[in-house]
Amino acid sequence: MTTILDSEIDSQAAFYNIAAVERDTGLSKDTLRVWERRYGFPKPQRDQHDERLYSLPDLEKLRLLRLLIDYGHRPGKIINRSTAELSQMISARTPEKSPPPELAAIIDLLLQHDVERFRNALLQALMKQGLLRFVTETVAGLNHWIGEAWLAGRIAVFDEHLYSEHIQNILRNAIIAQPGRGSGPRVLLTSLPGEKHRIGLLMVEAVLTAEGAACVALGTETPIIDIKNAVPAYRVDVVALSFSSAITQTAALAGLAELRTLLPAAVEVWGGGGALARARKAAPGVLLLRSFDDLRYALERWRVENAQR
Repeated sequence: MTTILDSEIDSQAAFYNIAAVERDTGLSKDTLRVWERRYGFPKPQRDQHDERLYSLPDLEKLRLLRLLIDYGHRPGKIINRSTAELSQMISARTPEKSPPPELAAIIDLLLQHDVERFRNALLQALMKQGLLRFVTETVAGLNHWIGEAWLAGRIAVFDEHLYSEHIQNILRNAIIAQPGRGSGPRVLLTSLPGEKHRIGLLMVEAVLTAEGAACVALGTETPIIDIKNAVPAYRVDVVALSFSSAITQTAALAGLAELRTLLPAAVEVWGGGGALARARKAAPGVLLLRSFDDLRYALERWRVENAQR
């Protein structure tokens, strides 16, 4: 493995550390290391401190791989194809329809870098639709269209970061502004180490809050043992974990299964997100949620089953 001296790194603009690659592709550090070991790609170089360094071509190929995985391809089937072949696979897909006009208008403001009008358009959509519809229609739609454009290189990384920051701030404020403290169930929301994506968690929290549930939000990357200890401390009825498509399905299912073994049987375990969208089944006692409708059905079912408590 080639080692690059610090002085050489300074003269080469196209090397990225693993944290930068994780941030810009949405692929976790663990996923990158597993692919390196299992498939021989990526093949990072090393700096003087033995830290991984990825080239710009590596980064571009990883973005394409992430996009194709989101489309349903398995990493092992496509990872050894060239960047040109991966690009052709994406181009060969049946083009999706354009975003609905109301979403296209918001996306245009983002691409015009008109921050104030972009934020105001989001706030107006929230006021018009209410929190529940805003999350399930506007935010879910924007996540899809902006995410696809970003991974395909049609939206700059800084645009995607600005979008994420504004959505997170708006959702947090909207959740806080909801009247009342919520009733049952009491749902602990978090993700496991390696899963940094916050928007999915905030969307779930917003839906549950709008439906009158009580949420205990721990943020992202909570170790399983800390989740176990938090359950009795916060008198939790349900633990809900989010897994984006940057996490492998196998890792997501394994984490849910491990957590299930550590919690009392009366505490339900729910899992959702892109990593589990195509999962056929989970460990006994784990409920997979593939849509916001599934989330709302699970909430109603819990209330019916626990009506006498």
